Amino acid sequence: MFSNLPAVTKALLIANGLVFVLQLVAGGALAPFMLWPLGSGGDPYSAGGFLPWQLVTYGFMHGDIGHLLFNMLALLMFGAPLEHTWGDKRFLTYYLVCVVGAALCQLAVGAWMMSEGAPPYPTLGASGGVFGLLLAYGMLFPHQRVMLLIPPIPMKARTLVIVYGVIELLLGFSGLQPGVAHFAHLGGMLFGWLLIRYWRGQPPFGRRGPPRPRIVR
Repeated sequence: MFSNLPAVTKALLIANGLVFVLQLVAGGALAPFMLWPLGSGGDPYSAGGFLPWQLVTYGFMHGDIGHLLFNMLALLMFGAPLEHTWGDKRFLTYYLVCVVGAALCQLAVGAWMMSEGAPPYPTLGASGGVFGLLLAYGMLFPHQRVMLLIPPIPMKARTLVIVYGVIELLLGFSGLQPGVAHFAHLGGMLFGWLLIRYWRGQPPFGRRGPPRPRIVR
């Protein structure tokens, strides 16, 4: 199955796996590649400071093997059919926009939390891009049935997107699952939705309804 994967999906799987191995070997030396909040202080080239490339690099790093496997399974499930539909260039563009969009939302949330006295902490993981893929899958294949892992419940892709979106929103505002960047997940979905609307020429980017007729007097 792996040999039949489309090129970008396969490359993303390999890249995330290699970076995780590098994390195990290098440890804290890779801290400058995690996503740190703006104004968190410290030496940005050692730990604790924001650097521009973190908007992308954080999305290839993971906290543990479970985190990696969950994201890669979702990338495999949703990424491959989307790449077959869009082609490699559009798929890669979409994925990276979702990763960066998730990072921007997390930076905004992190700045707000620091203003409330919370200590700065880094964000890492491909979840922002993966949630963007989930959103796109639900929009392109809304009636395709998918199976949840826990619990094993089949449902339509559109329903799955709504369920995950609501859960992330509730967990983000309630704080019931600290240490998880729920608003980054939502940011990946938001930027993915906006990009698809842009490609389709739909509001807020395209015309609102059919063009109005011109009246000749």
